[in-house]
Parts: sequence; C-alpha cells; structure tokens
Amino acid sequence: MANETAPQVNPAALGLISFGLTTVLLSLINAGILPIAGEQVVIPLAVALGGSAQMIAGVLEVKLGNTFGATAFIAYGAFWWWFALLLVWGHNGIIDLSQAHTTIGAALLLWGVFSLLMWISTFKLTKVLFYIFLTLWVTFFLLGSGALFAMPVLTQYGGMLGLVCGSLAVYGSFAAVANATYGRKVLPV
Repeated sequence: MANETAPQVNPAALGLISFGLTTVLLSLINAGILPIAGEQVVIPLAVALGGSAQMIAGVLEVKLGNTFGATAFIAYGAFWWWFALLLVWGHNGIIDLSQAHTTIGAALLLWGVFSLLMWISTFKLTKVLFYIFLTLWVTFFLLGSGALFAMPVLTQYGGMLGLVCGSLAVYGSFAAVANATYGRKVLPV
C-alpha cells in the first residue's frame, strides 16, 4: 500500500476572504456609499469572519511554519475584534468615545505603520499580497489622518482605497481556492 499524504491546505484562502469581505463592507461605509448606521451590521461580521475566522487561519499558518501568514492573520483578526469591541462598548456607554477621535486616529496610524512594515516583506511574496499590503497601509494612513485631524474627506478616500484593498484580498482568496481546486495555476497571484 502506498503512503499517500493529503494535499496541504492553504489557510491563506480563509484568511484573505475573512479580511477581504469585512474590509469591503466597512470601506463602503467609510467611502460614504453606505450610511454610517451600517456599522452595526459590520460588528458581527468583524467578530465572526474578520476576527475569529481570520485568527483560525493564522493559527493554521503557525502549524505550517509561515511566520508572515501567522502574523498577518492573527494581528488583523485582533484588529477586527478591537474594532467591534470599540463600537459595541462605545455605543453602549461602557467606554466614552466622545473625545477619542484623535486617539482612534493615532491607533489607525499605528496600524498603518505595522501594515507598512508587513508590506516590505511582501516584496518577496506574491504580487497580490504586495498590492493588498500597499493599499492597506495607505488606507490606514488615510483613515488615521482623517480621524486625527477631523478631515472626513481623508476618511472617504481611505474608504475608497479600502474597497480596492478588500477586493484584492477577495481576489487572492478566490485565486488560492481555484488554483488548489484545479491543481494548477488558473488565476495569477
């Protein structure tokens, strides 16, 4: 009997779709396409998909020994949990966010710095990851600057670029699934 091993599953497909769909939905609000009241719809998606499912993908990347994938998926999964908790606790009066716009802006800028540093590692990875992280760090800088300097137009631009970033992540997930399903390169990454 031959020793057959199961093909290796690529957890990046789960991580990218988790990040991508959640990012697209929030970016539609930040871009002004959907109303701000729609944030209430983003919260459960941020917890279930953007947060939890993405962290699961990160843990699976740990098992594969992929430092980049583990760091990215677990960190951005934690970002979505932070975002959801910020909204839930803020809207329910558990924390007072009335004077927090500059601190939220600083937090988003810090995420931009982290994303910029992660982007540097993508120079040796796929083109789709290069473009996801390029658009991601710029998106965070726009969103952070918009909050820090009370400039809604920067938030709107951040939302528009976030749509590009999230769409690239959705494409990256689709490409990973299609390429694995067909056992060959169907879509470029």
